[in-house]
Amino acid sequence: MSARPFPYQALPRPGWVWAVVAVLAGLVAMGVTAALGLWAAGAADLPDGAFPRVVAATVVTSVGGAVEFSGDAGGLAETTAGLTVIPLSVTLVGALVIAAAFLRPLRHRAVAGAGELGAWAGKVAVLWLLGLLGLALGARQTFRIPLGEGAISEIGDLFGLTPEVGFTTDVPVSLFFGLLWLAGVLLLALLVSRGAPLPGRLLRFQESVRPAAYAMVALLLACVVLGLVIGLVVAATRGHPAETFAVLLLGLPNLAWLALTLGMGATWDGRVEGPFGLPMPHVLDQVLRSEDVEAVDVGVLAEHDARWWWLVVAAVLLVLAAAFVMAARSPERVRLWQHAVRTAVALALTVLMICLVGGVSASYGLSVVGIGDLGGDLAGELFLRPRVWSALGLAVLWGLVTGFLGGLLARGTRRRGARP
Repeated sequence: MSARPFPYQALPRPGWVWAVVAVLAGLVAMGVTAALGLWAAGAADLPDGAFPRVVAATVVTSVGGAVEFSGDAGGLAETTAGLTVIPLSVTLVGALVIAAAFLRPLRHRAVAGAGELGAWAGKVAVLWLLGLLGLALGARQTFRIPLGEGAISEIGDLFGLTPEVGFTTDVPVSLFFGLLWLAGVLLLALLVSRGAPLPGRLLRFQESVRPAAYAMVALLLACVVLGLVIGLVVAATRGHPAETFAVLLLGLPNLAWLALTLGMGATWDGRVEGPFGLPMPHVLDQVLRSEDVEAVDVGVLAEHDARWWWLVVAAVLLVLAAAFVMAARSPERVRLWQHAVRTAVALALTVLMICLVGGVSASYGLSVVGIGDLGGDLAGELFLRPRVWSALGLAVLWGLVTGFLGGLLARGTRRRGARP
């Protein structure tokens, strides 16, 4: 009598239909999130039916795509504009939906070959690139900049100025970073999910990598959930709900993960000039609105409002909880110093990711016959960038301490590999 095959061997491999579902679900979720956020921000009133193109550009930038700006104001004038920001709310929604759809056909398998996983990921990647290409080609528009009233308007009438600014996407760059983003999402999905199959050669790494990946993803999501609760309370109690929901739907992780690094002691440099402003919180906008570049940390913010010290308390609780979860999901035989080192490495990589995606840069201006600042809110600059090396050093220190403490707290829990 022949041996009965393992259950996972009899299951069909995921095909193109499910790949279409995965990619389409991700793009729709990202598009709806971006559209709602932009609608709350007032972008639905843009002229010439530009709203769908702005939504497409937002989705493209959410996966690392590049949007290029160009300006024209006639022979005697020049307009300039630039924007570098990732709407991480859209990014996070897309990552969660695509990761869940990618793992769904694999849920009944214990082991999968590298070729099978590569073929499944390749189908998703091909369809993803096609969808992203369509969005990148459709994300282009030109807007006219109103000159307002008074002297600025008179200068415009005198010289016949009609300043315009437009945006297009750098298609090759957008496709490259979009594919890189998808690869990161799929790899992280395999690492985080305990039930996801891995090739046999990689099974020996799952005991060290999977608990760390799960704990760091849980940490990031916990920060977002906490920020969402605070945002909803602000929307209900302080007015301006539309602006608050715009921030939640477009940039909630930007603020939540920035707050996490500030609570861990990191420093960010920034400056705000002109009509630009950070949507939330208002204290940060006040600190950065100066003539020189300002260094922002939790101590500087606490000088304006002592409640900012609660960021330190929140960071301690959240990072320690993540270290405990990581230790509780690790085998019993892992030693305390190993927990500490693994937590330090995982937390440093997490903070590095926040530093890479959390920066903001925006600028625009109008100059006439060499005069660069005409007033009337026709020029401005905003940027916020981290001090990466100091942030990584603090993350390593936090990881060593909380990893050791988390390992101690997890000693009383039942874990894999424990002796009866």
